[in-house]
Formats: sequence, C-alpha cells, structure tokens
Amino acid sequence: MNTVRSMKIAAILVASLAVSGCSGQKIGFGALSSGKASAPQKVEEEQGSTIWDLFRKQENDNVIAVNKYIWTAAIEVLDFLPIQTIDPFTGVIATGYGTPPNGGRAYRATVLIDDPALDARSLTVALQTRGGAAPAATTRAVEDAILSRARQLRIQDGRF
Repeated sequence: MNTVRSMKIAAILVASLAVSGCSGQKIGFGALSSGKASAPQKVEEEQGSTIWDLFRKQENDNVIAVNKYIWTAAIEVLDFLPIQTIDPFTGVIATGYGTPPNGGRAYRATVLIDDPALDARSLTVALQTRGGAAPAATTRAVEDAILSRARQLRIQDGRF
C-alpha cells in the first residue's frame, strides 16, 4: 500500500517536472480562429505556479505554529490514551477512551495547541468521560500537568 502511494507521488512529480520544462511563452490561437495565416500572437503570461514553488517557503493560513514543548508534554502526559488523530499543522491531538493509571473512570481527550508561546493560553484541553463532560477540576489538573511537563522539557533543552 505504501509503495503504491509512493509510486503515484513519484509519477505526479515526474509529470509535473516534464510540464514545467516547457517553454515559458504562451501562444494564442488568434490566427486559427480568424481564418488568416498570420504569425502567432503572444499572450500575456498568467501568474501561475511551477513545481519549484513547492520548495519555496510560503505563508499558509491553515498552518498554526505550535509550541514543541507543549506538544511533546501533551503526548507524554496523555500516553495512557490511544491516539486517534494527531495533526501538528493545526495543533490538534484527539484520543480515544483510556483509563489513567490507578484510575477507575475512562476518559478521552482533545488537545488544541494554537500558539508557539509556552503559555497557558496556548493550550486548550477538552476531557470527556463515557457519561459526558469531565469535571472542570480534572480538566484543569490535566492542563497543569501538561504545562508543568512542558516547562521541564524546556529547562532540560537548555534554552531557558
């Protein structure tokens, strides 16, 4: 399955390179539509993209810069929950139900990291039990544990 996908991506890249190697001049069809055998007319170049645009750094509104320490800490603190969806580009971690060590109630979590700052405002945690929303105190305790671990990771990294 993975090799088939890789082959498709490679084929698309090769086709894109072949097309991008074509001449930059665009020829209009004015001579053909008028019935006269005049010289082809040059049409103004449209603003387009090439394969090389993939390698240029571009601003994308859909990508959120996330704090790597909070990201890592969230994964470590919630390691007892099975990860269902993880997207570092939007800063979302969604888990399935799991029971914490020495706990009796199953939880699932959705974490949003929406800022590159190591700050409590960068982190939003939503906890749910099988019976509904988790108590606010539990959610706050998980957020505090993630932020504490993120600060520890930053100190260990030596950039404090």
